[in-house]
Amino acid sequence: MLHVNTKDSFKVVSIGGGTGLSTLLRGLKAFVGEQSKPASIESLSAIVTVSDDGGSSGRLREELQMLPPGDIRNCMIALSEEPNLLARLFRYRFRGSGELGGHSFGNLFLAALTEVTGDFVEAVRLSSEVLASKGHIFPATVSDVRLVAELEDGREVHGETQINAARSRIRRLRLVPDYCLPLPEALNAIGAADIITLGPGSLYTSIIPNLLVSSVADAIGASAATKIFIGNLMTQPGETDGYGFAEHLSAVHSYAPQIHFDYTVVNDRAITPDQARIYAADGAVQVLLDERVEASMREQGIQVMKGDLLDEGEMVRHNENRLALAVMQCVANHRAKQLATEMLTV
Repeated sequence: MLHVNTKDSFKVVSIGGGTGLSTLLRGLKAFVGEQSKPASIESLSAIVTVSDDGGSSGRLREELQMLPPGDIRNCMIALSEEPNLLARLFRYRFRGSGELGGHSFGNLFLAALTEVTGDFVEAVRLSSEVLASKGHIFPATVSDVRLVAELEDGREVHGETQINAARSRIRRLRLVPDYCLPLPEALNAIGAADIITLGPGSLYTSIIPNLLVSSVADAIGASAATKIFIGNLMTQPGETDGYGFAEHLSAVHSYAPQIHFDYTVVNDRAITPDQARIYAADGAVQVLLDERVEASMREQGIQVMKGDLLDEGEMVRHNENRLALAVMQCVANHRAKQLATEMLTV
């Protein structure tokens, strides 16, 4: 339960990509406009990475020279009202081995609307209206950016798909072009935010790419918002082998040292032995936070919010409701401290 005596409404910005961001958004949308809850969300915005070059998104990117729509489509569906026939349509993926095979309806819809309007950002806005989304979705940049990774084995790999396939730890990540303009609406949302969340999601292909876009990390660092880093549940083979929670957070700081997090959200429930065996076969292990690292973070002024954040089922996934509640608990705790400080200074 949240423990705040006064009702407050917050502007929330969530940054990331992939399934992690959409899971968080599905949970947070339950707090949008809910004045009956101790803490509600006045506005919810997602800033989404646009470096994907695989699958349906990659094909549309190459054929139509548009931004990859996949992660943004997933966020729109996550924020849509349920049950919603249009949301089901946006999820639908065509079968077969022809030209349509593998494409999702939502990706094709965004591609068509981009052609009609001549503006991908406007296409996203209009699509969100069609889906009755309870939030705003912004690509981190509208530049045609590609990920380039320098690997520990000395190779330089271009493109998210090739980075994932390389199965080698990443020494350094960059965007090409190096200088890509951020979307002004994204920067405005960051500047107006009361709460900013980063993660969960693939560290090097969903989270950090947003911070490489010009001015984004600076805007987050300069913001007076409460900043929350959400830890991943499992390592990603090749990318984060041997990473615990501390290494994930350290990697973010290496690319964006100007960002200080007020809170971290960490799962503390162990996965089952069967899950551990399944993931170990692919080289993945559970991301853990040990007591020494937790004590170190507290010394740095980072509060740790721990809890059972796992969903049920064979796959290791965040439970959207538990994750959102943990974020809102951070918000409530922070607000309570602010109120206590204000009362002491009166």
